[in-house]
This record gives sequence, C-alpha cells and structure tokens, in this order.
Amino acid sequence: MPRTPMALLSPADRERLRALRVMKAIALGALVFMAVAFVIAFCLQERHPWLSYVRAAAEGGMVGALADWFAVTALFRRPLGLPIPHTAIIPNRKDEIGRTLGEFVETNFLAADVVRTKLSSTAIARRAGEWLRRPESAKRVAAEGSTIATAILNALSDDDVRDLISDLAREHLVEPEWGPPAGAWLEKIVESGAHHGAVDLAADTIAAWLDANAAAFSGLVSRRLPSWVPRLAHRFVDDTVHHEAVKFVAAVREDPHHPARRAIDGYLGRLAVNLQNDQDTRRKLENAKASLFDSPRVGALAAEAWNTAKNGLIRSLADEDSGLRVRAVQAIEEVGERLTTDAALQRRVDTWVSDAAVFLVDRYRHDIASIITDTVERWDPAETTEKIELMVGRDLQYIRLNGTVVGALAGLAIFSIAHAVIPGV
Repeated sequence: MPRTPMALLSPADRERLRALRVMKAIALGALVFMAVAFVIAFCLQERHPWLSYVRAAAEGGMVGALADWFAVTALFRRPLGLPIPHTAIIPNRKDEIGRTLGEFVETNFLAADVVRTKLSSTAIARRAGEWLRRPESAKRVAAEGSTIATAILNALSDDDVRDLISDLAREHLVEPEWGPPAGAWLEKIVESGAHHGAVDLAADTIAAWLDANAAAFSGLVSRRLPSWVPRLAHRFVDDTVHHEAVKFVAAVREDPHHPARRAIDGYLGRLAVNLQNDQDTRRKLENAKASLFDSPRVGALAAEAWNTAKNGLIRSLADEDSGLRVRAVQAIEEVGERLTTDAALQRRVDTWVSDAAVFLVDRYRHDIASIITDTVERWDPAETTEKIELMVGRDLQYIRLNGTVVGALAGLAIFSIAHAVIPGV
C-alpha cells in the first residue's frame, strides 16, 4: 500500500487510495470465502458427495486468486518479501519504463504528421478570436499582460537601463559622424524651400516680441552716447532703433524676396555644403555634439526621463480605467473580431501556428519527450511504485477478483469433465 501520508496526497489521490483499499479487501474476501468453502466441502464431501463439486470449485478459485495475487503483487513489490526472480518489476525497471514511455510519446504523439493533422482539423484562429472578442476575456488578457509588463519593469535595474540607453545612444547617435548626413538633409530642405515656414515663424515671433517689449530698448544705444548729449536725444535714439527694428522685421515678413531672407538662404546653403565637405565645419559640429552628450545635465535628464516614463507606465498598467489599459482591451477585442470574421487572416494564423508547432516538434521532440524520461528517473523507486499503484491498482484488483471467479469455474469444469469421462474418479 502507498506509504505517503494522507495529508500529502491530493484529493484525487486520496479518493484513489480509498477505492484501492476497498478493492483489495473485496479481492481478499473472495479468497477467504473460497478457502472457507474448500475446508467445509473437503470435510463433508464423504457424507455429501455433491460437496466434491464445491470443493473443486473452491480449490480452483483459491488457485486462481493466489496466482493473480502473485502476478499483481509482483508488479509493485516482492510477494511476501521473498527474493523471487522477475518480481518488483516497476521499482526495479523504473528507469527503463520511463525511457520506454518517453520513446512511445516521442514516436506516436510528437510526430510532425500527427501534430499537423490535429492542428489542421482545429480552427485555432477562429476559436481564439471568439474567446478574445468577449469583453471579459479581453480584460483578462490585458490584466495578465499588465501584470507581466509591471513585473518586467520592476525587475529592470534603473542603472542597467540607463547604461543601455547610453550605450545605444553612443553607438547610433554619438559615434556616427553627423556632418555629411546633416549637410545633405539641410541641402534638400533649402532646395525645396521647406525652411521658409520656419523663417516666417521666427519673423512672426520676433515681431510679437518687439511689440510687447519696447521698453527693453530704453538705454540700449543711448547709454553709449557721450554724456554731453541731451537726455531728449537719448530717448529719440532708443525710439528710433526700436522703430527701425520693427520696420525691418515687418519688411521681412511681407516680402518673400527680402534681402534678409536671401541672406538666410545663402547662409543655409553654404552651411549645407560645408557640413558635407569642409573638415573644419564638420569638426566643430562633432565637438559640439560630444560636449552635448557628455554633459552631466544631459545624463541627468535622460535618467529623469526614464524614471518618469517607467513610473507612468507602472501606474497606467495598474489602473484598469487608465487610457493605456482601456486601449489595450479595445485592441484585443478588435484582434478577436478580426480573427473571428476574416477568413484570410484565419488561414494565415492557422498556417503559421501549424508550421511553428511542426518546426518545434521536429527540432525539439526528443528534448520534450526527455522530460518524461528525466522526471521518472528522478523519482524514488518507492514513490514511483506508489504513484502507479494509485493510478491502476484498483483495476488490477479486479483482475484478482476475476481470477478467483474464473479459477472456480475452471476447477468446477475440469472436475466435472473428469467425472464424466472417467467415472469413479
């Protein structure tokens, strides 16, 4: 009987154990019944000759019961503890049974044609779509995904992430030379006139500032005039400078061919050429770029940006009413709807799943089957015996009971035939 404490057994195993004990008691009761019948019939058969038939049936029943008891017991342990050859088969051949079971699963269940045939008869995409488009299912998937994403974010080391971002930025932004691509990009902008909108915006901004900050011109020029110049002249000079600045900006805004605009076009054109061809200009740009990215302030801003993004994501993932979670649920429902109604998409998904499953089975089926072999090998022989006996022991006790009945019928038949053929036996 299994030696594992009842408290350590699952509810299903406890039920199996009770059923096994009941069947063992019934099988043993049948053997005891046959033994009692044999003793009574043997003692009284001289006075009641018909009891010889009962004796023969009981004798055959005992033989059948004992033979089947021996056979069933020999699977799990040594009968009566005797070192009889070819007994205790399961504990002694546990590893071989595990290898055989693994090979059986690998050959008959993990074959590519078996997997493809099964998957081809299953509407995987449609069933998945029908489940995903239900609001409760979509919310569940979004919740599980949020839990996983939150766990990943919490597991990430902030220092490692910052180092990774820094390494990626240095590899893809800092180390490549900016001059030639920036010059080519600027040249295309100038040729297409795409920068004119930026010039207009700058002119509008300067005009608005001049209108709102006339007082800023007080003393801008006049403070540099000689002290003997009258105060009235000081104010006149400052007002004139402000007025001329306003007129100049207004002219730039109104005239698309203003000399200042042409000067800007010329400067940007020369800059584009120099960025591509002039080593001195390119070196200045590279120095400015290096100074920018090596600045501690830039590093601090990057770290702050990561922390802000991470904390924001975690809060949004935890709140089921957040925009992120709501959009995720909607996206999942839309995917489910498409998988349910789009036949072409269903075929693509089903084909992809089948191909992926067949690929995994072809490449890793031995490794998958080895899980069975390795697991059985790690089991303790006694534990293995208990597990198997709990699973099939009850049915094996029926064999003992059937052996008792069949033995009794066989004994009765043999005795009856012998008396019929050889009278007086």
